[in-house]
Amino acid sequence: MQEINCPSCGAPAAFRSSAAVMVVCEYCHSTLLKDADTVRDIGKMSAVLEDYTPLQLGTGGQWDGQGFTLVGRIQLRYDAGLWNEWYLLFDDGSDGWLADASGQYMLTRRHAAGAQAGAAQLDAAQLDGAPLPRYEHLAPGASLFFDKHRYLASDVRSARCTGGQGELPFAVGAGWTAQVADFRDEGRFVTLDYADGYPPAVYTGAAVTLDLLKCQLLRDKEQIAGSADRYRGKAVPLACPGCGGPIAYRAGVASFVVCPSCHSQIDCTTSTALVLEKQRELDALQTSLAPGDTGTIDGTPYTVLGLMQCTDRDEDEASTWVEYLLFSEQRGLLWLVEQADGWDRVEVLDTWPRTVSGDAVSYQGQTFRQGYDYQSEVLYAAGTFNWRVQVGDTTRLTEYGKRARRLTRETSATEIVWTLSTTVARAQVAQWFKSSPGLAQAARALPAARPADSSADLAFCRKSAKVYAILLAILNVPVALVTGRGWFTLVIGFLLLWAPIWLVRRWAGKD
Repeated sequence: MQEINCPSCGAPAAFRSSAAVMVVCEYCHSTLLKDADTVRDIGKMSAVLEDYTPLQLGTGGQWDGQGFTLVGRIQLRYDAGLWNEWYLLFDDGSDGWLADASGQYMLTRRHAAGAQAGAAQLDAAQLDGAPLPRYEHLAPGASLFFDKHRYLASDVRSARCTGGQGELPFAVGAGWTAQVADFRDEGRFVTLDYADGYPPAVYTGAAVTLDLLKCQLLRDKEQIAGSADRYRGKAVPLACPGCGGPIAYRAGVASFVVCPSCHSQIDCTTSTALVLEKQRELDALQTSLAPGDTGTIDGTPYTVLGLMQCTDRDEDEASTWVEYLLFSEQRGLLWLVEQADGWDRVEVLDTWPRTVSGDAVSYQGQTFRQGYDYQSEVLYAAGTFNWRVQVGDTTRLTEYGKRARRLTRETSATEIVWTLSTTVARAQVAQWFKSSPGLAQAARALPAARPADSSADLAFCRKSAKVYAILLAILNVPVALVTGRGWFTLVIGFLLLWAPIWLVRRWAGKD
C-alpha cells in the first residue's frame, strides 16, 4: 500500500492496488494521478450521485475462492439512465470490476491474454483465434465465440463518466467516454471495452448476486439515511419545472419521472430537476393500479413506482396492455402486466435461457418453443422509472412457451433483456392490493361473482331435473298403480334429483 497526502487539501489517501494509477480524494474530490514516484493533482472529479446502492468502498466478499474488497467506483451515464462500475482488489493483488445496474450485478476480470503486456502487438484483435468485432459493427444479438461458447450481445452502448471515488486503474475524469459491449451466454459474461479504441480490452465473468458473493460491510438503512437527506425508496416531493405541479419519485431507485399533470419528462439524476422533453397532452389513463399504490406480495411490501400503456399496433386487431413497475426494499424491482385476459407477474432474468434450436430455448430444465413475435410501443407513461421512458419507445418482443409460464426476449436498439412471466389470477392481484381503489372495487365484486356466474348452470340443472322427473314418472307411475309396488323407489328417485339442486340454491341465496 502506498500512502500519500492529497496535494490539494492535505488529507490522507492511499493506493492499495499496484494496478491503480489514480485515486479520488474523498475530502476535496481532487483527482490524484500517480506519476513515477510522485502524485499530482489533475483537477476536480465530480462526486458520484448518491443512488443508494448497498455497496460502498470497503465492502468485501468472496469470488472464485478468493476474497476481495471494493476500492474504487466510477459512475457511467447514457441517454436513458446510469450505472456503477466498482473497482475491486483481490487478496492476491489481482483486480476486477463489479457492475451494479438497477439491482443486477456482474463480476468480470481482465482476460489473461488481453492483460499481458504487449498484447496489442501480439494480435490483440483475436480472441480464441477469431477476430474481435469493431464497435460500430455491433448491435444487440450479435454473436461472439469464446471458450467453446456462443455469446450474444446483450448491451451495446456509449456512456460518459459523471463521477468517481476511490482508486482506479486508469486516468479518468468527468466527461470521460466509454464504448462498451456486453455479451452473455446463460449466466456467463464477456465484456468488450472500447474506451481506448480498437482492439478492445476483454473482460470475462458472470452474473452474480450479493448473497452469492457473501458480501460484508454493506450499507444499511441507517447508514444511508445518515449520508443523505433521503433514503433508498423514500417518496420525495418535487415540483415539476414544466408546470409546477406536485410530483414524487423514489430516491435512489427510479430517477426518471413522467409528470402526471403535463407529461413532461424530468431527470432527477441531476442536481436540479430538468425537463427533458415536453410531450403532447394526453388524457389521464384509468388503470387498476396507480403510482404510489402499495400491496403485499408473498409477504413482502411493494409500491407501484410507474406504469406504461403499450400496444402491439397489429393491423388487424391491435392489443393494448398496462405494465406496472413495482419496488420492494427487500426484493428490489418487479413487474405486473395487466392484459384483457388477465394478469402476469414478470421478473427480469439474471441468467439467460440456453438456445436449443432456431425456435426453442431451455430454462431450468424446461424447453420453451417460440410463439408470438411482435413490436411493443409505449402509448402513455406516468410515475417513476429506473430508465428514461418516452412515448413512442419501441421494443421487439419474442415470446417462448405458453400463456401460464413463458419467456420473453425484449430487444431494443441498445440491449436485450430476458424475462419470465407467470399468470396471476385477478382475485390474487386484488388480494395483494386491497387498498387500491381500482382493485378494491374488483375485490368487493368477487364474492358475488360466484352465484351470478352459477345461475345459468343452476337453471340448466333444474330444466334437466324436470325432464328426468317426467321420464321417471311416465315409466314408473303406471307400474306402481297397477301393481301397488315401486312407490318407495319413485320417491327416493325424486329426492335424488331435487335435493342437490335445492341445497345449492340455498347456499347461493336463491331460496
